[in-house]
Amino acid sequence: MSSAIIQLLVLAGIAVFLILRLRSVLGTRDGFEKPPVAMPDPSSRRGDGRREFEVIEGGPDTDITDHVPDGSDAAKALAAMKMAEPGFVVGEFLHGARGAYEMILMAFEHGNLDDVRPFLSEDVHDSFADVVNLREDQGLSVDAHFVGVRELVLKDATFDRDTGEAELTVRFVGELTSVVRNKAGDIIEGSPNEIKRQRDVWTFARRMGSDDPNWQLVATGE
Repeated sequence: MSSAIIQLLVLAGIAVFLILRLRSVLGTRDGFEKPPVAMPDPSSRRGDGRREFEVIEGGPDTDITDHVPDGSDAAKALAAMKMAEPGFVVGEFLHGARGAYEMILMAFEHGNLDDVRPFLSEDVHDSFADVVNLREDQGLSVDAHFVGVRELVLKDATFDRDTGEAELTVRFVGELTSVVRNKAGDIIEGSPNEIKRQRDVWTFARRMGSDDPNWQLVATGE
């Protein structure tokens, strides 16, 4: 056997040895490789050999934190309201407040408070009625049309745990057209073609857990 053939056989033997050695260290890889399986943490096993999982419960209530900062006094008040009345939902309240704003505002503009009387506290009703009566005494009338609510923000929330009385303060930016006419029907203020924005801060109150689901408007401002 020639020396060249012997050298080739020796090199081939060395190559086979290196391949087997590499396989024993790295393993074989065919096609797509499955991700490595994480080994269980021995500290997470119970004494009986079964895994013990940590259960994380609760977390922020997004129905609250979507509207007020988490951990704020308002958030704590809203959480207390939910405890006093589990069916209370902040988002549903604000949806109702949007409708109440249009209904009450238009009733005031048109000078007809009878339909919204149950939704007004005595003080708010009396202050609205004073303005309506003053307009009537001066022979003025308002022609208004509601366009929509451009902005609605929950500004504050308070809850009295002793009485169950809850108060929610909401800032509205409404859009409407409004004109004021005199006895002759002439426009003395506003324009029927001009949409104006009206900013209001209203506070609604209700005793949580009571049979009456209606909130009352107890304060107004800007």
